[in-house]
Amino acid sequence: MLHSIGVIGLGVMGRNIALNMASRQEDVAVYNYTRDLTDDLMAHNEGLPVHPYYEVADFVQSLARPRKIFVMVTAGSAIDSVIESLIPHLETGDIIMDGGNSHFHDTERRFDQLQQHGIEYIGVGVSGGEVGARTGPAIMPGGTKEAYEQVAPILTKIAAQVNGDPCCVYIGPKGAGHFVKMVHNGIEYADMQLIAEAYSFLRVRLGLDVEEIADVFASWNEGELKSYLIEITADILRKKDDETGLPLIDVILDQAGQKGTGKWTSMQSIDNGIASSIITEALFARYLSAVKEERVAAATVLGGPEARETLDKDVWIERIRQALYMGKIAAYAQGFTQYRTSSELYDWNLRLEEIALIFRGGCIIRADFLNVISEAFAKDESLANLMLAPYFADKVQDYQTALRQVVAESSLSGLAAPCLSTSLTYYDSYRTANSNANILQAQRDYFGAHTYARTDREGTFHTEWQ
Repeated sequence: MLHSIGVIGLGVMGRNIALNMASRQEDVAVYNYTRDLTDDLMAHNEGLPVHPYYEVADFVQSLARPRKIFVMVTAGSAIDSVIESLIPHLETGDIIMDGGNSHFHDTERRFDQLQQHGIEYIGVGVSGGEVGARTGPAIMPGGTKEAYEQVAPILTKIAAQVNGDPCCVYIGPKGAGHFVKMVHNGIEYADMQLIAEAYSFLRVRLGLDVEEIADVFASWNEGELKSYLIEITADILRKKDDETGLPLIDVILDQAGQKGTGKWTSMQSIDNGIASSIITEALFARYLSAVKEERVAAATVLGGPEARETLDKDVWIERIRQALYMGKIAAYAQGFTQYRTSSELYDWNLRLEEIALIFRGGCIIRADFLNVISEAFAKDESLANLMLAPYFADKVQDYQTALRQVVAESSLSGLAAPCLSTSLTYYDSYRTANSNANILQAQRDYFGAHTYARTDREGTFHTEWQ
C-alpha cells in the first residue's frame, strides 16, 4: 500500500510532525539523512502507522501520487540539498512542503526553480515548538492555491483547533507563508521582551520575590493579558532548581539566544521602510544580553541613579499590567502593519483577520486578544494601524498614563526597559500630526540640496541657505 504523505527530517520538530500526522489516520513514510534518528523514532513511534525508509528513491516510490513530502530540516543549504536529492525521483504535480524557518526570499527562489520541473513547492510556516508539532501547531502555508488545496486535508487536520476551526488557512502565493511566520517570530521577540521588562520592574523596583511575581502573572493570565507566554512565565517562576532549591530562574544565565528570524523581520522592515522599532529593540536587547562579561565589568564602573522611595505595590502592579498590555498592542500593531504594507508591496492580498485567527492556537504568541485583532480587521479591511481600531484606540487612551509612569519610573530608577520605552515613543510618534521631520528635511536640503515639499502649495522646492 502506498503512503499518504512522507516526512523528511526527523529532528525534534520533524519526528513530532510525523507522529501528529500518523495519530490523525495518515499513513506516514519517514526518511532522515542519518539512520540513527529514523531508528530512534521507530523505537518510540507509539504503535502509529509510521514507516521507515533508508534510501531517498525507496522513500519517494512509497508515496501515493501526487506525492506529498513534508520537509523539516534546518533552514538554508540543507533545504536546497534535500530538494536536489528529490528532484530526480519526482514527477509533474508532486508537492514538496518546507516546514522549516526558511527566509521567504529563499522560498520564492525554490518555488520558481521547482515550477520549471512541474513540481509544486509550498512554504509552510509552523509555530508551536515541540509540543505544538505533536499536538497541533499554527500553520501558515504559501504557494499556489491549487497545490494547497491538495494538501489542505492533511494540514488542517494536524493544526491546532480553536472552537472547531483549524489554525491553518491558505496565506498567499510563493513565499507569503514563510513571510507571515517570519513576522510572527518578530512579534514573539517583542512580546517576550515586554514580559521580561515587566518582570524586572516587579522584581527590582517593587522588590517582589519570585513566588509573588508568579502569582502576579497567574492573576494577569485570568484577564485581558491571558496568553501562552504569560501562562508559561508564571510556570517558569514557580519552578525550583533540583540541585540548589533556589528558584530555577535565579540560576539561569542572563544571556538570550536567537536563531535569526527576529533579525529578518527587522531587516525586511528597514528594506521596505516600515517602522518596527519595538521588534528591533527586542532583538538589540538579546544582543546586549550576549555581552555578559562586558556588562559585569561595566556594572563596577558605570553608576546609576540614587535609590528612590518605596512604591505602593498594589498601585504599581496594576500600572505595570496596563503598561504591558499597551506595549503588546503597539508591538502587534507594528507586526500587522508590516503584513499590510508588505502585502500591498508584493501583491499577496494577505487577509489579516484570518492571520490573527491562525495565531489563536498552537503558536507561541497565542492570546485571547487575537480574537479582538481579527474582529478589528474584519470590520475594516483598510485599517491602517491596529491602534486606530475603536477597541484598541480606547485601550491605549486609557492605558497610556500607566505606560508613561512605568517608563518614567524605570528611567529614574536606572532600570532598562527598551521595549516599553519604545512602545511609548512609537505611540507618541504615530499620534503626532506635525512632527520634527521638517527640521530633518531642511537639513538635508541645506547640506545636500535634497529639496523639500511645502505645506502651503504643491511642488518640490530648494533653498539657497547660505
